[in-house]
Amino acid sequence: MSRRSRSREVALQVLFQDDLNPCDPHGDAFPFLKQRLNADDLLNFSVELIDGVRQHQSELDSLLENLAEHWSVSRMATADRNILRLAAFEMLFLKTPHRIAMDEAIELAKRFGSSQSSQFINGILDRVWQEKGTPESNPAEQHLTENNPENQESGSAPSKNTQTNSDRST
Repeated sequence: MSRRSRSREVALQVLFQDDLNPCDPHGDAFPFLKQRLNADDLLNFSVELIDGVRQHQSELDSLLENLAEHWSVSRMATADRNILRLAAFEMLFLKTPHRIAMDEAIELAKRFGSSQSSQFINGILDRVWQEKGTPESNPAEQHLTENNPENQESGSAPSKNTQTNSDRST
């Protein structure tokens, strides 16, 4: 597990706790974070994720509910809705490239969700990206798209499963 993946995992645990204990208005998570994350950069990233999701929760929930057909946010499994909030926040506010945010969310869903969580989360985050995110609005995505020779020829975004000749030989 990468270091930032660990930060996301710990942030998810804090958000899950927030969701299950609404009477405790965002209890002091810092001791938990400090215990779980040894490096200051990881701690800071996790705090940024937690604070951002907390600050934008109603906006994120509204977006997710609009994009999740036949699902209200309150009906979603607690782990699923917090993974979705976390990934949507990263994609929309931190401008994390959507492929990274989605892959990280899917991995969290495999670890903390049900057997169908990863597919559910992938589908909704794909809609978030289609609805709200475009390479023009995200400089990191635009850079990835512009610098990929395959895109310049075909004019389309690269497939996640695209392999180069060197990849096939291994």
